[in-house]
Amino acid sequence: MSSPPPPPFVLPPNLIPDEANPPWMNKGDNAWQLTAATLVGLQSVPGLIILYGGAVKKKWAVNSAFMALYAFACVLVCWVSWGYRLSFGDQLIPIWGKINVALSQHYLLEPAFLGKFPNATMVFFQFVFAAITLILIAGAVLGRMNFYAWMLFVPLWLTFSYTIGAYTIWSTNGWLSTAGMIDYSGGYVIHLSSGVAGFTAAYWVGPRLTKDRERFPPNNILLMLAGAGLLWMGWTGFNGGDPYAASIDASLAVINTHVCAATSLLTWLVLDILFFGKASVIGAVQGMITGLVCITPAAGVVHGWAAIIMGICSGSIPWFTMMVVHKKSELLQSVDDTMAVFHTHAVAGSLGGILTGLFANPKLCNLFYGKYRSYVGLFYGFQMGDVHTGFRQIGLQLIGILFVVSVNIVTTSLVCLVVKLIVPLRMTEEDMEVGDEAAHGEEAYAIWGQGDRSENSRFSAYNDVEVGPSEGKSQVELT
Repeated sequence: MSSPPPPPFVLPPNLIPDEANPPWMNKGDNAWQLTAATLVGLQSVPGLIILYGGAVKKKWAVNSAFMALYAFACVLVCWVSWGYRLSFGDQLIPIWGKINVALSQHYLLEPAFLGKFPNATMVFFQFVFAAITLILIAGAVLGRMNFYAWMLFVPLWLTFSYTIGAYTIWSTNGWLSTAGMIDYSGGYVIHLSSGVAGFTAAYWVGPRLTKDRERFPPNNILLMLAGAGLLWMGWTGFNGGDPYAASIDASLAVINTHVCAATSLLTWLVLDILFFGKASVIGAVQGMITGLVCITPAAGVVHGWAAIIMGICSGSIPWFTMMVVHKKSELLQSVDDTMAVFHTHAVAGSLGGILTGLFANPKLCNLFYGKYRSYVGLFYGFQMGDVHTGFRQIGLQLIGILFVVSVNIVTTSLVCLVVKLIVPLRMTEEDMEVGDEAAHGEEAYAIWGQGDRSENSRFSAYNDVEVGPSEGKSQVELT
């Protein structure tokens, strides 16, 4: 008796669906999404921890780094408990989802709302974006915010501000999302939000000590550069992960991201040399950041030549607002934005959103969004004879800016006022004189004897020591 003929087609063992690899899941996309999420997480931990710790005055190194670390941990717990479903769950109103948890096996192993991977992957991917937004806000209030106030600010702002922006712009049911606004990877949801919220929080917290504001040299520029490098390379996942697939659009987003960042850095550097006569390392880092922020809303929907133009704009316009407009504006001067988050994120994010409305290519938008809606940048609207759609796109981009700015001014102010009722927003003048040791009982550098503290303070166990080594002079200081 002859054996039955073999089946006409047999899947390789690694492609055969099973309980752990359901038919709807794409292993490659899932692997890339988890990798992209990890790259974005590395931008915060340790990226911004290192950047903040190196970019501030020595006495604030621990506090600045710890504000970032705390925010990362706190956001994750809040995110899985209620934040994710508020941002991407079932609609409550057109700008907010229904509150619910994202913790059960049943929910986490189901398909995500987009992409061929489970909710667990999407929850983690969206978490690292939420976390970095709070950490960017911290940059505006370094050097004086009461740490206990920061502990309350993080969950409140995440709940009542970030989730609104994320749902409105990124959720498939959100108001601006369904209207057709383009924010490829967070120029609005993350950067414009953090820039405006940081500036608003800085207003309510108040300025640093006058001597700190006048002179705030980085305590370790090489450490700051290491953090900046992690931030730059991590942007591969930041923008490359947003097609929710290991696709050609992800590849385009990655190359556009790095081209724009490099162009912006070089533009900022040239302007520093032309007007100040020196190649500033800190300036180069700021130019890098503004380039990364500017390309973010457009990364996968514009051509490479547009990324170059956006890099030139992001290296020059935020430079102008920071170096010229800031020094002439009483409003900007009155608010102490420690890391210039307003210029590097709010200005650059708005610029990127507007340029997206000009340069968005319909074919590339179809790769990202699909063909269920027409996305046409204004310049392509003129080229195609569809001027109405092009003007509609630029109009939506401007409406998005107004919405994000308004929401963040109002919600951030309310959060600060509520926190102020519970604990002081600002450290005492005495504690600000001391810095890290007053806030945490710890210092960043122990270089005296066998690891003893190098500076005399009211907390030191070595009060008989007169004065530790003086801080070195720096040619370049942060704005």
